[in-house]
Amino acid sequence: MLLVSFALVSLLSGTVFGQLTSSVGPLTSRSAKAATKTCNVLNYGAKADKSTDLGPPLLSAFNACKSGGVVVVPSGDYALETWQTLSGGNAWALQLDGMIYRTGTSGGNMLFIEHSTDFELFSSTSKGGIQGLGYVLHAQGSITGARILRLYEVTSFSVHDIVLVDAPAFHFVMDTCTKGEVYNMAIRGGDHGGLDGIDVWGDNIWVHDVEVTNKDECVTVKSPASNMLIENIYCNWSGGCAIGSLGTGTSISNIEYKNVYTWSSNQMMMIKSNGGDGTVKSVTFDGFIGHGNAYSFNIDQYWSSQSTQSGNGVQLSDITVSNWHGTEASGSARGPIRVICADGAPCTSVSISNFAMWTESGSSQWYACRSAYGTGACLHSGSAHNSYAASTITVRSAPSGYSAPTMAADLKTAFGFTTSIPIPAVPTSFYPGATPVSKLLGS
Repeated sequence: MLLVSFALVSLLSGTVFGQLTSSVGPLTSRSAKAATKTCNVLNYGAKADKSTDLGPPLLSAFNACKSGGVVVVPSGDYALETWQTLSGGNAWALQLDGMIYRTGTSGGNMLFIEHSTDFELFSSTSKGGIQGLGYVLHAQGSITGARILRLYEVTSFSVHDIVLVDAPAFHFVMDTCTKGEVYNMAIRGGDHGGLDGIDVWGDNIWVHDVEVTNKDECVTVKSPASNMLIENIYCNWSGGCAIGSLGTGTSISNIEYKNVYTWSSNQMMMIKSNGGDGTVKSVTFDGFIGHGNAYSFNIDQYWSSQSTQSGNGVQLSDITVSNWHGTEASGSARGPIRVICADGAPCTSVSISNFAMWTESGSSQWYACRSAYGTGACLHSGSAHNSYAASTITVRSAPSGYSAPTMAADLKTAFGFTTSIPIPAVPTSFYPGATPVSKLLGS
């Protein structure tokens, strides 16, 4: 069982730090689970020949170890033709040391873990994972294929030291999960919308030390969500991180993004909605570094007319933006601060401080605000909180302290959409100057 170290003191003193409110991760160690029982898929008919369907042997091994034990997929190359739902496990782990290649063509979820408690998915070598070969389907004009990995109603869990590559659709979804930890992962997808990296909703989740390459969501929080810490994230030629898109009945609170490095992406952080209702409150975005991105900090409550929801708008409050540094692609085309809130539900208590970013092209940039109240940039002060039309502030000189480091692994070009994407190694660095919380198991 892992309790976030910097949260421990705060929890003992009664104050939540980093938004997490209790322990996260499995309740039972890998060694204890292995001592209970080990179920090697090779003993259930699996073959590492990149041809024999791993699906039925994997399900058989799970059924044998679902009440306590470790399901082992040894090193080697495996084919997955039939998607598998592994439901109802307790105190079990999936040790994925091999590489699974998609050979089936169905939609849905290649690997679906549901209704599980005390669960761990990991590679003991840090070299295991799933290659979705989505480019084959994308070349045929389809982006509606399978997700690679989905967890549903899983509690006290961890996913780490694996890679997910080239999903036909989304890569990793955590749906209504609690007390989870995700770390030491590389996700590499196609250069196209609709290929999300990590989407998460639930309660008490810690996501850290993860790299995402794609052209849609990097690590995104969906509703309902509470008590999440997302840190040391490397969005390396991605769509960027986000909250949303948001609709009716939105309920999101106590979310912190910390130490996020974003390179050549659509945005560094976006909160997106159009209509809808409910609340987003107590959210912090701290320690962001960006280079080459289209947008930087972008709240857009009139995002995408195709996504309009009924309602006057989601109420955003207690939004803190601090310690942002770096550069944006073009500050005159897309300013680094854009806080466009719903006229029917103006944003309140927004704070922007120590925000130093500058344009990579041209000699000016702008900040834009609409129906947004708080301190910093173009935000309006006061307590009336009435709607107001968008206003801009033009900045013609670089702010002090905007210079920020880059990452050595920043991609020079995208991987494309209809060509093969190579399997990466799990990185050992995810944010400039930051040491990952946990060493790779295979190091």
